[in-house]
Amino acid sequence: MITITPPLDSEMVKNLKAGDEALISGTVYTARDEAHKRFFEAIMSGYSLPIDIRGQIIYYAGPTPPKPDKEVGSIGPTTSGRMDFYTPLLLKHGLNGMIGKGLRSPEVKKAMMNETAVYFSAIGGVAALLAKHVVKSKVVAYEDLGPEAVFELSVEEFPVFVAVDCYGGDIYEEGKKCYKR
Repeated sequence: MITITPPLDSEMVKNLKAGDEALISGTVYTARDEAHKRFFEAIMSGYSLPIDIRGQIIYYAGPTPPKPDKEVGSIGPTTSGRMDFYTPLLLKHGLNGMIGKGLRSPEVKKAMMNETAVYFSAIGGVAALLAKHVVKSKVVAYEDLGPEAVFELSVEEFPVFVAVDCYGGDIYEEGKKCYKR
């Protein structure tokens, strides 16, 4: 089990291989479809992003409202492919890590190799369990998006595995090979 503390640097990312299990402790940001669209539009218009994404990890999630004694409600990963259009530009601007579920496009994998980035997968279907690893949460951008706003999360031992590494290793592609005849 590998322990990861963001922000990520190139050396840390280079040491991660597809299939590695990891626990993330530190700051992670959430952003879903509409937040990614706004990030993209800001960069394309020459504006600064509302957060510094250099070396950071973005979790493709939108937490449900918390119970009174909790920081967040359920917080499971959303399908990463919906962010693929925006991802290469964000990687070029310093994003080093992403957490989601599902396959990534060839364009995203190529950009990850070019920019030395990593894609982690969190297990879908265990959103309430994942919420137990969030110790602090606050909205830092696009509050009007409600649960899809950008949240800054402080996480402790948030469980993930490396789905796609910076060398092009991809657990989803490897998994498919097991079932080909």
